[in-house]
Amino acid sequence: MGSSILMFVLIIAIFYFFMIRPQQKRQKEIENFRNGLQIGQEVVTSGGIYGKVKAIDNGIVSVEVAHGVVIRFDKSAIYAVGTTQEAK
Repeated sequence: MGSSILMFVLIIAIFYFFMIRPQQKRQKEIENFRNGLQIGQEVVTSGGIYGKVKAIDNGIVSVEVAHGVVIRFDKSAIYAVGTTQEAK
């Protein structure tokens, strides 16, 4: 009986350290990025649209995707764009 409880606790610990904790860390990084958005910053949306931030107003982010084409997105749909320095 004691070994089955130990196995159960071990499985829970493995799930926490290899699945739950890294996901929480990733979500925190994304939230910090969204809170620090600045005009002119390059972003990608959850739909895969790349562009530059043109305006931020009450949780709505206006992104210029082409010259003169501005699309409005909810802040939760914005993700960071990896730079070439990060890829190295």
